[in-house]
Amino acid sequence: MGLADLHVHSLHSYDATATVSAILKHVADQTDLDVIAITDHDSMDGVREALSLAPRYGVEVIPGMELSTADGHLLALYIDHPIPAGLPLEESVLRVRAQGGLCIAAHPTAWGTESLSFEKIRQALEVPGVAGCLVGVEAYNGGLVYTRENLSVARRSAQLPLAQTANSDAHVLITIGSCATQFEGRSAADLRRALVNHQTVPMVGEGLTGLQVITSYIPQYLLRKMGWAPYSAGPDAPISYARISRLPSFQPA
Repeated sequence: MGLADLHVHSLHSYDATATVSAILKHVADQTDLDVIAITDHDSMDGVREALSLAPRYGVEVIPGMELSTADGHLLALYIDHPIPAGLPLEESVLRVRAQGGLCIAAHPTAWGTESLSFEKIRQALEVPGVAGCLVGVEAYNGGLVYTRENLSVARRSAQLPLAQTANSDAHVLITIGSCATQFEGRSAADLRRALVNHQTVPMVGEGLTGLQVITSYIPQYLLRKMGWAPYSAGPDAPISYARISRLPSFQPA
């Protein structure tokens, strides 16, 4: 069985703290994940780098983004080009479908962020073409804000005709893989098949604790604001800190 984390943010998200190379190094050395998706906020700027570097680290990367639809956040996966933000959920999903991609409803009903309601998800699934592309729901999210709601969200997610997933929503390295999605096989193609057939299994971890926010996320975020971030020079090199402005082709979000 394979493991995937389909909700990972890099420095190309305004609120995340790690470079793509550091993410891949951490996944390879510190987790059991086979597949990850780079899902920056309304951006695919880090995807090309991730796809280029991933084979060196032995990690498979799904190209994607966390899309801000007019109705809430949506994970758009297996796509080649960004989808514009601000469109209605149904139109956003159909644009992902036109690229051959798949969608997962991110952290539905989560407090403190723009999230899809279960009513809106159900309404969208009735629109022709949507159900074949909107195939999953994030029943468990490892982000601190959402953890109290996970059990309620999981119960409501189980009532939908969708695959259930668990993802870290990682904005800092230590939380990657804290929640993950299990599937038969090991590859991104195997995972796609499992999502379409609603055969994924959420693997639930603790997520980001309040203590980790103080000891990890806030210091890492402050370092980012000062122009520094974790970076990997290669699979055999340890993660170190580098000036963001000196990273190849990086444009801060």
